Amino acid sequence: MTTPGVRPRPVPADASSRSADLVRPAYGSASLGDLMPSIGAHLGVPGCREDVLGLPAADRYVVVLVDGLGWNLLRRSAREVPYLASLLGDAQAITSGVPSTTVTSLGSLGTGLVPGQHGMVGYTSRVPATGEVLNALTWESDLSARSYQPKPTFFERATTAGVAVSSVALQRFAETGLTEAVLRGAEFLGYDDDHDVAPRMALTLAGSARGPRSIVYGYERALDHQGHATGSASAEWRWELVQVDRHCEALRDALPEDVRLLITADHGMLDVPPDQRVVVEDEPQLVAGVTVLAGEPRFRQLYVDQDRPERVAERWRDRLGPNAWVRTRDEAIEDGWFGPVDDDLRERYGHVLVAMRNERAVMTRGMPRELTLVGMHGSLTADEMLVPLLID
Repeated sequence: MTTPGVRPRPVPADASSRSADLVRPAYGSASLGDLMPSIGAHLGVPGCREDVLGLPAADRYVVVLVDGLGWNLLRRSAREVPYLASLLGDAQAITSGVPSTTVTSLGSLGTGLVPGQHGMVGYTSRVPATGEVLNALTWESDLSARSYQPKPTFFERATTAGVAVSSVALQRFAETGLTEAVLRGAEFLGYDDDHDVAPRMALTLAGSARGPRSIVYGYERALDHQGHATGSASAEWRWELVQVDRHCEALRDALPEDVRLLITADHGMLDVPPDQRVVVEDEPQLVAGVTVLAGEPRFRQLYVDQDRPERVAERWRDRLGPNAWVRTRDEAIEDGWFGPVDDDLRERYGHVLVAMRNERAVMTRGMPRELTLVGMHGSLTADEMLVPLLID
C-alpha cells in the first residue's frame, strides 16, 4: 500500500560498481538525504510532497542509523547477521552524500537537503569568516551551530506539523554543535551507556508511542568506532556487527506491528594498509601552495590562498596518478558531488578536493589521531558511498 506521490525507489546507477569506480550521489532519487522527506510525505509534513524511496505507508516510523554499515560490508557479512540478511531480499542501496562521512551524512539526514545547501561540508573544514578549521564532529569551537546551519531541520518542520519526533542517542550528544546544527527539533531521549541495550530499547519504544504520528531516530555508533580502530575485516568488527543484528531484531520484536522499522547508515568503510598511505609532510610537491589541509585521509580538502588551485590540483594529480580523483572546487561542483551549492556556502569547500581510490589514503601528522586509523571512509567508491535501506 502506498500513498499519492509515491514512486518506486530506483537503484543508484553505480550500485554494482567495483570499489575503485566513482559512485556519484543519487540526490533527489536514492540518497540518505531523501529518507526523512520520504517519511514526511506519508505523515503530512509541509514541503514533503513525494516519497521518492517508495517506503511503506505508516503513521509511525523508527529509523535506526548504524554508523559505518556500508552496503557492501553488509552483503559480505550476511551469513553472520541473520536478521539484517533477512531484509536484504528486495532491499536496495542508497547513497550517502559527498564526502561520505558522518558530519555530512547527518546533515543531509537531519535537514533533507543536499550538502551544498546545508553546508556541513566534511569532518574538518575551514570556516570562511574566521579562518579556523572546524571539526564539526567534536565542535570544539565558539561558533554558533544554529548560525552556521540556520535552515530549518526536518525534525523542526515535522514537530511543527504535529508529528512526535524523538532522537535516541548517548546523553552526551544532547547539546553538541552537530546535534544543534542538523538534528534540532526532536525530543532528545538520552542514555548513558552504549553497551546497555535495555535503556535504548525502552526509550525507542516510548518515543514511538508519543503520538498517533511519530518518528524516532536512533543512532548506533559502536560499529564505526571498531572499524576505525581494528578495521572492517577484523573479528572485533564482525562481533560488533552481530550485536547490531541482535539489537535490531530485538527492537523489531518489541515494536508494535504498525510501526515500520527502517535501518540505514551514514557511510561505508574500507581498510587502508600502512604501506598505502602518503604522509603529506614527506611530500614537498603536495605541501606546495596549500595554505590549509582539512577533511580526512580519504577525502582531503585543500585551501589555496597563495597559488592557483589549478596548479595545486595538477601537482596532486601528478603525484597520486590513478590512485585519486583530484578536482578543483568548480569541477567537483559541476560534476554534482555536493548537489546545488548555495553561493554563501561555496567557500566552505576546499579550492581543491582529493578523493582517494582503491585502498589508499593521504595522511598528515598535523592530525595525529588519524595516523592510528585502520578503517576509513570519505571518498566516492562503492564501499564508502553505498549504504543499505532495510525495511521491516
